[in-house]
Amino acid sequence: MAHIEFSLSELTDPADPGSKRSSNGRPGDALDSALDRWAFVVSGADEPCLLIDVAGIVVAASPGCGALFSINAADAVGRRLVDGVLRLLDFNTISGELPDWDVDKIPPMLAIRSGVLARGLFRVNIDEVAETVDAISTPLRDGDQVIGSLSFFAPVGP
Repeated sequence: MAHIEFSLSELTDPADPGSKRSSNGRPGDALDSALDRWAFVVSGADEPCLLIDVAGIVVAASPGCGALFSINAADAVGRRLVDGVLRLLDFNTISGELPDWDVDKIPPMLAIRSGVLARGLFRVNIDEVAETVDAISTPLRDGDQVIGSLSFFAPVGP
């Protein structure tokens, strides 16, 4: 598998190269952390993507993520990904809730726990319908420490 590494430098206002932008996009407010810089990018992305911290709390969700999961992306921020934003389902015929011991195996959580790229399928309840989603997640680091994960999603099936 190919190794891809993302990084973000400080965001600046093109009209004023000396200024920094905050996660709310206002020039002059410095971004506090690497997660803030990624949150700024994710919150404006069209693609279904999501940023969580090491505790599994949503830091940012794109409008595309909101549309895919039928959630309000802004309301997801600050809530736990699992059992706060998404209701995960097992892959059995009954489609019961995903057991707690399996939650750490979904790509957004696995990328944090393992510190490496994670990809896989998971099932989620979207408007009372069991949907399968393909996810690819990369751990985000500040130096050598994993501080969260960035995930991209695509629906599977018709």
